[in-house]
Amino acid sequence: MEIPASLNCKGRLLQLSGPIVMGILNATPDSFYNQGNDSQASQLLALAGKMLQEGATILDIGGMSTKPGATTLSASEEMDRLLPVIETIRKHFPECTISADTYRCEVADQALMAGADIINDISGAEWEPEILNVAAKYRAPYIAMHIQGRPANMQHDPQYQCVTTEVYDFFSKKIKQCHAAEINDIILDVGFGFGKTVAHNYELLAQLSFFKQLRKPLLAGLSRKSMICKPLKINPVQALNGTTALHMLALQNGADILRVHDVKEAMECIKLFENYREHAHS
Repeated sequence: MEIPASLNCKGRLLQLSGPIVMGILNATPDSFYNQGNDSQASQLLALAGKMLQEGATILDIGGMSTKPGATTLSASEEMDRLLPVIETIRKHFPECTISADTYRCEVADQALMAGADIINDISGAEWEPEILNVAAKYRAPYIAMHIQGRPANMQHDPQYQCVTTEVYDFFSKKIKQCHAAEINDIILDVGFGFGKTVAHNYELLAQLSFFKQLRKPLLAGLSRKSMICKPLKINPVQALNGTTALHMLALQNGADILRVHDVKEAMECIKLFENYREHAHS
């Protein structure tokens, strides 16, 4: 089934004629993998420039870590980290597409006002449902991620009867909620590592094409996660090669957006995938 070829980002069209890359910018000193440990606006601006030069289409900026066991910040602390980075990047790179990684209505509203184009919500509007109205108000695409539990407890003992069908049912309901809120541009993220065991993660990766029947772009956030580190007995710093291997599988199974720490390598992966696909169908 064909997915939309473009997203309307507050009046600007973002083309999705082939897979694209979303670069991760952590305005957080405590993320599980922080490039250079730099979370200040000036350092993130330099990293943003590098990612755009390497081919990133979207920059995803987060002000609060959501790694397993992460503590929750207040909304004002989250905004203090997030908004200056959005404003700085918007000023220096007026053409780039910025995604704000937040589940809070208030933060989403301020981020979109500061220049963000997309809302990336790890809770899929489960924690603050009004966030859908915020996205609709700005005509911003909405990324709905599936999570079981909260970051503080999500990896304690995740349980599913069938992870694929449960995530699929969650998305079916979520799409209806988004349409009711008058959001048309919805992106789905199965939430690798968010309330899932390594086995759950690999089942979702293997079944990713099953979600194509929902006819929404699929985002894969695999970069340097525990589903790579645990089987290989390595840490996130050593996980670039494993990330690339899983990116290729995600692309083969229908991923439209790769959310990554390493843009250059992800772009190379997409280029090789597109060469492969071109010749596989010739």
